[in-house]
Amino acid sequence: MKQSIFEILSNEALTDSVYQMVLGGDTAAITAPGQFVNIQLDGLFLRRPISVCDYDGNTLTIVYKVVGKGTEAMSKMAPGHKLDVLTGLGNGYDLTLAGENPLLIGGGVGVPPMYNLAKKLLALHKNVTVILGFNTKSEIFYEENFRKLGAKVIVATADGSCGVKGFVTDAMAGLDYSYFYTCGPEPMLKAVYKASATSGSFSFEQRMGCGFGACMGCSCKTITGYKRICKEGPVMQKEEILWEN
Repeated sequence: MKQSIFEILSNEALTDSVYQMVLGGDTAAITAPGQFVNIQLDGLFLRRPISVCDYDGNTLTIVYKVVGKGTEAMSKMAPGHKLDVLTGLGNGYDLTLAGENPLLIGGGVGVPPMYNLAKKLLALHKNVTVILGFNTKSEIFYEENFRKLGAKVIVATADGSCGVKGFVTDAMAGLDYSYFYTCGPEPMLKAVYKASATSGSFSFEQRMGCGFGACMGCSCKTITGYKRICKEGPVMQKEEILWEN
């Protein structure tokens, strides 16, 4: 974990409620796709955890949805604004588990962490398929970004307005894959768990206090005991997950 000051380079709307922010700063603490950052916002006590969409040596890209005061404030920030950011939080996806034909499954704001993961896997010459799940066509973002990387992209919309009609699990049917990686809301993760034909990695979304394992506020039960989503997670393996009813 590292605390740094980042400068907003751009902050643009992708849909009516989803924004992409590019920040300039020290990204050395980010070591794997699937990690997250924690952003301090003026007037708010708790930092806002946001997954890493992409990064290089000196830029960080995050994609976030406006859902409350914090993200609403972020959506109004202009280039040049400075932010206090904790980077390198959580564990990331293990690329060594992918096999030759990994399947990446992102739902809504679970799509962003799939982007850098896809980039890394394609650099290893894997045959990457990405399923992007949304409610309707107007909510779709990053479809072309994944295509430009060279991934095979399947879009699913709940209302059938674009791509496969239904959920990401409908798009999974009949696919041949060696391993899967997924991120999204818990109902989607549960459905993927039941529909999946192989082992896989799940990235969980959870309300957090500190974001680095001190407060224990984001603990969940696994087959080996309680784990903190912010520290031992957010990525967990299929075989260790215990779902609560």
